[in-house]
Amino acid sequence: MNQRSVVIIGAGIAGLGASYALRKSGVPSVILEKDCDYGGLCGSFEIEGFRFDRFVHLSHTQDENVKSLFRLSSPEIITHIPNPYNIYKRMWIKHPAQNNLFPLAAEEKELVINDFLSRPKFQNEVQNYEQWLRLQYGNYFAEHFPMVYTRKYWMKEARDLRTEWVGKRLYQPSVDEVIMGSKSAQTPMTYYAKEMRYPKTGGYRGFLKEFAKDADIRYLMEIGKIDAVRKLVYTKSGDTFAYDRLISSMPLPELVKCLHDAPERVVMASDQLECTSGYHISVGLKTKNIPPYLWWYIYDEDILSARVYSPSLKSSDNAPEGCSSLQIEIYCKKDAYTESELLQGTVGEFIESGIIRQEDVLFSKVDFEPYANVIFSKPIYQARKIVRDYLLSVGIETIGRFGEWDYLWSDQSLISGMNVAHRLE
Repeated sequence: MNQRSVVIIGAGIAGLGASYALRKSGVPSVILEKDCDYGGLCGSFEIEGFRFDRFVHLSHTQDENVKSLFRLSSPEIITHIPNPYNIYKRMWIKHPAQNNLFPLAAEEKELVINDFLSRPKFQNEVQNYEQWLRLQYGNYFAEHFPMVYTRKYWMKEARDLRTEWVGKRLYQPSVDEVIMGSKSAQTPMTYYAKEMRYPKTGGYRGFLKEFAKDADIRYLMEIGKIDAVRKLVYTKSGDTFAYDRLISSMPLPELVKCLHDAPERVVMASDQLECTSGYHISVGLKTKNIPPYLWWYIYDEDILSARVYSPSLKSSDNAPEGCSSLQIEIYCKKDAYTESELLQGTVGEFIESGIIRQEDVLFSKVDFEPYANVIFSKPIYQARKIVRDYLLSVGIETIGRFGEWDYLWSDQSLISGMNVAHRLE
């Protein structure tokens, strides 16, 4: 048995941030990580000389402390001006689509604009995300664009989602912007982040080197059971760690399962917490002839993927010379599709559409991520409070996207972890 100390579960960005902040305050800690490397969803991996991240990652943090820490980890940073695009009816449309309707047929533009002009005014409190979309953009655009994308990305109907997460993520154009964007392709960039940053080398994981270099990380330590009374953590490999303070970035439902004596109301609440999961398909290409966009969204439902991005455009270090890469995201339950269906519904569709060529594809590798993003379904806030209040009552602090169970970007997850140093007794 290890001596008592601060134990952190998970060496993702939140867990590394907690360890780093505690270390700077003179408090040692040990991180238990189930994988064989650090980074979690902010990690990277390599295939045949190509480097990929686990889902799309670019930093747009405005926090100067986070920027400084990222520079310590990765002094050479590439800055990109966002240029996202969309695929709709196999057409390329500038993002966000609501004020970039120019490529649409005249009849469809008219439907969108007329509906936008006649959309009802906000009267009472908005009840769900579908209502918010209809009130904001009109029925036609809501039904053909974001409501379709919601099914693909959030694995839910828009009517089943709350609206608190939206914030500035969806642009809300004026009437003049909608009309102008229907007449001309020369529109200003209205994406919510004005620049994106990425390490020149090492993938997005390169931003984490400073946090990991002096951390005491124990790999292949998957948590099996937690005894909150005796303050012991048992791993599935047979190790036992005693703790004075336990900080966890584990997904809340998984953490509750490790507490065999959790009250029924807490177990029931954790069962109500929903998240997206999905596959990413990493594609290596022996050409640089790919779409010039850092990432693109797909509204066409016959293409399985919701989003595609290019690691090689983020940094040329991510691909061998003369090559390029794409990573395709499909959000669904595990085994919802066979590997053949996944590849045909993504890579196959892109080949048929002329986006890439079959002869340029070097490989396509399929991987599954069980936890991608928190779903803001109706019971989230009450259920989350019941679970986190109970965990805190038994001395377990929770951090990060799946510990706080919130829509946190990577810098927010880092800050969530680093804030544990402010709670020292």
